[in-house]
Amino acid sequence: MGNYLEVVFNIPVKATYTYSSLENIPCDLGFRIEANLGRRKLIGFVVGVTDIKPEAFEVKSILRVIDKEPMFDEKLLELAKWIADFTMCSVGESLSSMLPGGKREKGLPDLAAEDIPDPKEIILSDEQKVAISTIIGDNSSDPSWLFYLYGITGSGKTEVFLQAAKEALNRNQSVIYLVPEISLTHQVVDTLRSRFTQGVAVLHSHLTPSQRLTEWRRIQSGEAQLIIGARSAIFAPCSNLGLIIIDEEHENSYKSSNTPRYSARQVAMKRAKLYGAKLVMGSATPSLESWKLMEDGVIKKLQLSKRLSGGAVPTASIVDMRREDGILSRKLIDKILTTYDEGRQTILFLNRRGFSYFYHCNSCGYEMVCKNCSVPLTYHKNKDRMVCHYCGYQAYPIKSCPECKSLDIGSSGFGTEHIEEEVQKLFPQMVVQRLDTDSTIKKGVLKKSLDDFRKGKIDILLGTQMVARGLNFPGVKLVGIIMADTGLKMPDFRAAERSFGLIVQVAGRAGRYSPDGEVIIQTFMPENRAIILASTNSIETFYREELDTRALLEFPPYSRIIRLLFRSKRLGELLNYINDFAKDLTKIIGNDGEILGPSEAPLSIIAGNHRHQILLRTNNLNRVHGKTYSLIQQKKLPSYIYIEIDVDPISLL
Repeated sequence: MGNYLEVVFNIPVKATYTYSSLENIPCDLGFRIEANLGRRKLIGFVVGVTDIKPEAFEVKSILRVIDKEPMFDEKLLELAKWIADFTMCSVGESLSSMLPGGKREKGLPDLAAEDIPDPKEIILSDEQKVAISTIIGDNSSDPSWLFYLYGITGSGKTEVFLQAAKEALNRNQSVIYLVPEISLTHQVVDTLRSRFTQGVAVLHSHLTPSQRLTEWRRIQSGEAQLIIGARSAIFAPCSNLGLIIIDEEHENSYKSSNTPRYSARQVAMKRAKLYGAKLVMGSATPSLESWKLMEDGVIKKLQLSKRLSGGAVPTASIVDMRREDGILSRKLIDKILTTYDEGRQTILFLNRRGFSYFYHCNSCGYEMVCKNCSVPLTYHKNKDRMVCHYCGYQAYPIKSCPECKSLDIGSSGFGTEHIEEEVQKLFPQMVVQRLDTDSTIKKGVLKKSLDDFRKGKIDILLGTQMVARGLNFPGVKLVGIIMADTGLKMPDFRAAERSFGLIVQVAGRAGRYSPDGEVIIQTFMPENRAIILASTNSIETFYREELDTRALLEFPPYSRIIRLLFRSKRLGELLNYINDFAKDLTKIIGNDGEILGPSEAPLSIIAGNHRHQILLRTNNLNRVHGKTYSLIQQKKLPSYIYIEIDVDPISLL
């Protein structure tokens, strides 16, 4: 241990600060400390120690040492530096996103005994056996470490993950198991707890910072070797990491929307390589980037083609809503009644919260939009409020048009609240439960709803993406997709890929335990290729066609994109700055890439901030990345302009 500490802070400054340590209080690499930086008192991270006293300036002492033992080691620091470099942020910002913020450790809530299911005797299919032996094998002639478990919904991917995890744990290695959203993974957590009674740690956003710190220390000490969690669990401090699993790899939630804007998939690849571990990803609808890597042989593809538990791929039919009057088509209404009469269950899916999402004047066309954002407000009937889903602004619905004073005003479009009301009117004899982020705010509502549905106490489960992800209910015969084209209208090159994946995933909830599952896909765009191919489960055809389109347009995975989003409340200064920035960028990028913009972002105002963007498209990411980062650091950003840097963005909104 040296007398001088090299410290970084959670600030957007790419600098290391030197402080002297406190006498007789041990402090080394990986410790958190508190120190004065200018007039501020900040928590910093020790990234190095030295005995050499700086000559150029007077060294201040730190104020206190927060930890009794290090929070991170050299390898995690190396990962933090890589993330900082790739996402163009400081090492302090990177470390801050990786580490728990708790100041003291705190007890975790006990897991009730009844939550642990009895493990049943598992009979593996031949395809599962091949996949497991390929992943866990130590074949020197095949040094693969990157695997993709591609299998239709209900084909037993989870069981392959569990068997591979079991083998790694038997070898005294740690396993990180990532899931897209921890709140929806009671089934996975319960299964893991039942299979692996010792040493399971759960890292998720519902824990307090102090509870997260407790789990962090359990993992560090080796007490917990199996770690399950959402995106940030990829940073779990395992020393002997043997396997990383990414379930539902295609999910957008694996990408961070805050600085640093990292992708858990990319971090997992880097971490597996750094630690000599294996990485297994899985999905029924892989991201297009992963599909291309499988085709190119970079990732080894392992396929599961059959549904287990007696299920079969459900039959799907498309309903043209241009010929229908109500929200639910006649065909869907008939099928819901038949399903109910058979004592089976229905899932209805709509990717939109609220009651309706346009409030407008039928006389002059005036539309009620958020006063802070450039988006229409959504009407929530249970609150009788218009709500902005971007900044949270709320207002009462208008009684007359503020433009032309007409009383002929109303709402159009519909959300889950509206569907719930309609469904209850149509089927008063059935128990209906709505699941979306509005209905599940209260603690325990989500778990209770899912448990009740599994036990058959609910006839119709209605929801947003919550009902599309990894849920496995034996009683579900019918899935109705209310408006399959919602996402296709988004101004984003990934719109078709997302819509296709969502339809396939939602449809996959039907008929998992029986061969007679049915899916009704309602749409105003019945001729759209993504919808047609999703309805016939033509997954490989869709990927082939979509890859051809992307190649033609030179979009990922045939190029890489860096998105620079500038936002400010002062539009004039913002436009001057971004135009000036674009000119300098054009000069330094030269022929290494193409600059698209500057232009208004599709969502041009959020929370009162004007948003304009520059997209950089390149086949030489390293050169363009380096030049762009240098320019950002050289050009002084005024305090009233903020920049968001996103390498490989998943959304251009």
